[in-house]
Amino acid sequence: MNRGGSSPSAAANYLLCTNCRKVLRKDKRIRVSQPLTRGPSAFIPEKEVVQANTVDERTNFLVEEYSTSGRLDNITQVMSLHAQYLESFLRSQFYMLRMDGPLPLPHRHYIAIMAAARHQCSYLINMHVDEFLKTGGIAEWLNGLEYVPQRLKNLNEINKLLAHRPWLITKEHIQKLVKTGENNWSLPELVHAVVLLAHYHALASFVFGSGINPERDPEISNGFRLISVNNFCVCDLANDNSIENASLTGSNFGIVDSLSELEALMERMKRLHEEREDEEASQEEMTTRFEKEKKESLFVVSGDTFHSFPHSDFEDDMVITSDVSRYIEDPGFGYEDFARRGEEHLPTFRAQDYTWENHGFSLVNRLYSDIGHLLDEKFRMVYNLTYNTMATHEDVDTTMLRRALFNYVHCMFGIRYDDYDYGEVNQLLERSLKVYIKTVTCYPERTTKRMYDSYWRQFKHSEKVHVNLLLMEARMQAELLYALRAITRHLT
Repeated sequence: MNRGGSSPSAAANYLLCTNCRKVLRKDKRIRVSQPLTRGPSAFIPEKEVVQANTVDERTNFLVEEYSTSGRLDNITQVMSLHAQYLESFLRSQFYMLRMDGPLPLPHRHYIAIMAAARHQCSYLINMHVDEFLKTGGIAEWLNGLEYVPQRLKNLNEINKLLAHRPWLITKEHIQKLVKTGENNWSLPELVHAVVLLAHYHALASFVFGSGINPERDPEISNGFRLISVNNFCVCDLANDNSIENASLTGSNFGIVDSLSELEALMERMKRLHEEREDEEASQEEMTTRFEKEKKESLFVVSGDTFHSFPHSDFEDDMVITSDVSRYIEDPGFGYEDFARRGEEHLPTFRAQDYTWENHGFSLVNRLYSDIGHLLDEKFRMVYNLTYNTMATHEDVDTTMLRRALFNYVHCMFGIRYDDYDYGEVNQLLERSLKVYIKTVTCYPERTTKRMYDSYWRQFKHSEKVHVNLLLMEARMQAELLYALRAITRHLT
């Protein structure tokens, strides 16, 4: 514990869960046994994911072709509920980790570790510790940042800002990295690093949002790698965050309530379509609605979470284990609302002034060859992915809902689309869904199964995974827009 920065007296108040390595208060009085679920996800019944994998042989081909570990890991199994998207995801990830690029292979995996550590995502950290060593990484670096070359250490600031407050990134941060003498980064190297950081911050959101379980390991007696665990463990019983209990809370609402919730959403979508055709809001009104939504997002987690989820992780200060803290600096630095009172002077990022399509895409492609095409395909794929269904309804146009999800994430990062009516966000995204979106996007390590269960109770698990894919890609694109805009300003 001392390596993590705690004093001996403070450490005496805590104990370490031997299963998931989470630090817990001693007064919790818990017994720890094996993980509660054995499937790839703690949130999704194993049979649903397994059925998808047995039906789709394409998934196995993709794993053989593009998986760096050479096996069907839990992330891939859950993503395979959307096989079309999975192909785009694996191809782009394989390219940034394995194909020709500015950075040496071990550096790529170490940067992935640094990114995952910002959200205490031990699942991804352990995965890339293995890959780092397999690709010839120096084992001593795994002792922490003080053992790595200075130029890698210099990524700390941009890693921290990208993960939690990307709107603070300026051209000065870029200049500092590319003009530091013998430890400087070339622009192609920096773009490669930024793409990796954004990818793994966003992937941590998917891991926690989908309840990804630790990988099974045949070499361990009980089948699990005890250290390679996500945020879910029997020790969570102390926080009333158990898998069984959380499942029961989902059913307390009753089928009638959740059915009427679905019908109400369908009705709101229909009404919004009709209103669109009748009249268009003025630009002034659209701006007002964005500012209103941005400010209202302030109160989503801080207000409702404590009432809706009274025993969740939010009540305890997060204590970070040395296993994670060794890979980051300033662990207390986290997301702060773009619209915080007293910070209104921060300008809104007008999407039309710096778009992915017209600006970010070409810059990335120029400095890091084909990654721009692969990322663009992935963004388009998730944004346009639809089966024209909503729970039990078929032939439904879900474009409006997908756009609301994507744009709400960007709204929380201060990005505004002039042609979008943010009044739709309030109409389409109920409070518990907003709590879930904000948690998964901004504080993913705090996500609980109860949050996952609390929204869209009649929807299929595959539809909720689709939500997580949209949140992940919207977050990655937001981070990239801020970083690439700073690089463009450095160049001009």
